[in-house]
Amino acid sequence: MKISTGIRTLTGICAIILFFFSSSCFFTERTAERLLKQSSFKSYDMLIVPGVPLENGKWSRMMKARICWSKYLYDNGIVKNIIYSGSSVYTPYYEGKVMALYAEALGIPSNHIFYETKAEHSTENIYYSYKKAKQLGFITIALASDRFQTKAYEKFTQEKVSSEIVILPMVVDTVKMMALHIEEPIIDCRKAFNKDFVSLKKRETYRERLRGTKGEHIDGSLYE
Repeated sequence: MKISTGIRTLTGICAIILFFFSSSCFFTERTAERLLKQSSFKSYDMLIVPGVPLENGKWSRMMKARICWSKYLYDNGIVKNIIYSGSSVYTPYYEGKVMALYAEALGIPSNHIFYETKAEHSTENIYYSYKKAKQLGFITIALASDRFQTKAYEKFTQEKVSSEIVILPMVVDTVKMMALHIEEPIIDCRKAFNKDFVSLKKRETYRERLRGTKGEHIDGSLYE
């Protein structure tokens, strides 16, 4: 009896520890909703959306989700423009260009869509997009992605890029509802093709790629 009680207690403690550990790795749905509500009375000049590679010539669930979320923020006037960021990292297609093509096909006006194709790591997505947005004259800037990525790079964004960047993690329920009514549009992927493509896995070791995710490969001279 005592043993079983002890096991249940230990299991409960482990569950609590696991909950706090896991919740620290991503924004909760409630937090995402709160941050969205706080931003619903504002309108940011530019929204940064980190890239996702194509999967067998089609958008993945994550790419669709990020594009849908950016469209939601644009359609509701929370952001005025969007910059999709990503080089041809693991496939021959520039992630930023591909996502821009999808966004336009979904109805976002082309004159409000931008893309950045130098970034090969998430830290670079944020840094280079911010620098390019500033170079283009945009003032107020937000970052939108899934709840895990926005949480993982919140500290980097605020401390290494700009403390003025507003974080807008994805509200999953909203994106799920949108996704039900959106089919993958037909785009011309050739417009995003990189004829000189070499996979990052062939150009960098695992340790080098890990350093890249920490922002150690950022070229500060780009977009100056």
